[in-house]
Amino acid sequence: MYVRSVTARVLLLATAWSGVALVVIALVISALYTKSAERAFTDLLRAQLYNVVNSITIGEDNALAGNPQLGDLRFSQPETGWYWIVEPLGTFAATPLSSSSLGTSNIKVPSILNVPFNNRYERFYPAIDAFGNNVLVAETEVVLDSEGRAARFRVTGNLTVVTEDVQAFTQSLYIALVVFGLGSLVVNGLAILFGLRPLDEARRALEKVRRGEAERLEGEFPREVHALTIEMNALIDSNRRIVERARSQVGNLAHSLKTPIAVLLNESRLIDKGRGDVVRGQAEAMQSQVQSYLNRARIAAQRESMLARTDAEPVLERLMRVMRRLNPDKTFELIATQANLALAMEQQDVEETVGNLLENAARHSKSGVWLTIMPSLAPEGEDPARRNWVEIAVEDDGPGLNPDEIKEAMKRGRRLDESKPGTGLGLSIVGEIAREYQGRFRLSRGRRGGLRAVLTLPGISRDAA
Repeated sequence: MYVRSVTARVLLLATAWSGVALVVIALVISALYTKSAERAFTDLLRAQLYNVVNSITIGEDNALAGNPQLGDLRFSQPETGWYWIVEPLGTFAATPLSSSSLGTSNIKVPSILNVPFNNRYERFYPAIDAFGNNVLVAETEVVLDSEGRAARFRVTGNLTVVTEDVQAFTQSLYIALVVFGLGSLVVNGLAILFGLRPLDEARRALEKVRRGEAERLEGEFPREVHALTIEMNALIDSNRRIVERARSQVGNLAHSLKTPIAVLLNESRLIDKGRGDVVRGQAEAMQSQVQSYLNRARIAAQRESMLARTDAEPVLERLMRVMRRLNPDKTFELIATQANLALAMEQQDVEETVGNLLENAARHSKSGVWLTIMPSLAPEGEDPARRNWVEIAVEDDGPGLNPDEIKEAMKRGRRLDESKPGTGLGLSIVGEIAREYQGRFRLSRGRRGGLRAVLTLPGISRDAA
């Protein structure tokens, strides 16, 4: 599964690596300690073996004599697994000697072929005593006098000592490594969060630019992030120059077309009424279409910038006041379900789209127009996590439109009511502006029986951080 968060990704990798490293370290240290404990146990048995060898002699009665003092009470306690045994070899027919811990039992001796002696004429092999103890046997054979009489010396130690020692060490080791691992996880998490904090600061600075609170990325950033902020500021400056150049070109084009269109409109008044009305209507349509395409060019340039912002409620309230003055016989009501909503649009585009809808609603309403603004879900195909969205609905109590009429009304230049003034471009212009901002515009029949026009536009919430 792909992890989108850099912090989570780094923390996950660091945790996985730390876990694997700690497991490997635990296994290696445990294995090394086990070998060290076994080697120390073998050395102890060897020392005790030669202590027994040095303590045994042949007495005057040709019998084995001696009393080894190994300094360990376990050699005198029964069934402990700690024994020493001296057995005569060959023709030497003396009575064997053994520690009191062994009692009358004995330990089986493997053949030399199965367990050979080493170069020091010693051999070590595991065995099980008569009491079920797992023991390690250290054995050697020594010539005791000049007559060649020899004996086999064996010393055993209980392997439980090694096992318990290794288990206690391993348990302590695992506890220490777990505590160290948890501490390392916390420290790694804090280090990663602290190390990646400049990225969050850069994100917040960029968000301020997007919300229109700043014009550039500002702040102190480390060297690795500073280069990114330089490139982002360069991109913002480039976008700003594109917008300014587009606005300049739009202004120049509007100025160059203003006079010819005005001349056509004036000349249409001097022509006889039939032809004059035709020329005037076409000139007005041309003026509206030119303005529409100029707006689209301006919006396309503005869309490259991240600085567009308009507080929705004050602009809509101002439009409603204008409509109340123009239509004193009708009611205009503004309903805002959430305060402090802002649109990621130029104010001029907000006024043009909503103004067109209000004019159309006022023209066909019977008694009133209702304007509602609220947060909205993202339009289909848009990422809901990328930005906030705002819905603006304009509804009247007029005759409304059926589905076929709605399709015709959305077409450029189509007018369903020829008895009322207009060019038939208002709704199509609204739809074009909404699409330029990646928004959505739709018509339907409202609850009051009239037409309901809904705009879904990109928004910015002041409370978003």
